[in-house]
Amino acid sequence: MARTKEFDPDTALQAALELFWARGYEATSMADLVARLGIGRASLYATFGSKHELYVLALRRYVEKRDPSPIELLSQPGPALPAVRALVELYTEQSVADQRGCMIVNAAAELLPGDLPVTRFVEGNWGSLETALTSAFIRARAQGELPADRDPQALGRFILVFLQGLRLMAKGSPDPARLRDAAAQALAVLA
Repeated sequence: MARTKEFDPDTALQAALELFWARGYEATSMADLVARLGIGRASLYATFGSKHELYVLALRRYVEKRDPSPIELLSQPGPALPAVRALVELYTEQSVADQRGCMIVNAAAELLPGDLPVTRFVEGNWGSLETALTSAFIRARAQGELPADRDPQALGRFILVFLQGLRLMAKGSPDPARLRDAAAQALAVLA
C-alpha cells in the first residue's frame, strides 16, 4: 500500500522557490532544501526529482505566480503605450523594493549558457515578453500613439533588454535614483 504524502507539495515548491531565489541554484544544497522544506531527502526526490528538476519547477512557478503578469498587462485592450509605461514603472519599483532581483535574470546570470533546460526556459520567457512588447508597440503604432516610422520590434527588444538590465543592476547597485533615472530615460524613448 502506497504511503500518503505527509507534506503539501505546493507549499514545499513555494519554499524551494523562495530559497533558490534568495541564494541561487549553486549555493542551495540538497541539505538546505531538506531543512527548508521540512521533508526527507527521499520524499523530495520522489516528489520533485533532482535538485535541478526542482529548480526548473521553481522557475516555472515564479513566472506563473507573477502578479500582475507582464503579458496580461501588455495585452489589455485600449491604448498600448500606457501599459508599456506601467510595466516599466512596475519593474522599476519592484527592483527598488526587492534586491533579490528577478529569478529569471538570476538564473540567466548564474546558469546560462551551459544549462540547456534553463537556457530554453529563460529564452522562452524572454521571447514571450518580447513578443508581448512588440505586439503592444504594433498596436500603439496602429492607434496613432507612435509615429509610423517607429520599429515596433526594435522598441520591443529595447524595452526587454532595458527591463532585464534594470533587474540585474538592482542586485548590485540598488540606488533608487539610478534605477528611476534610467527608467525615465527609457520611457522618454517612447514619447
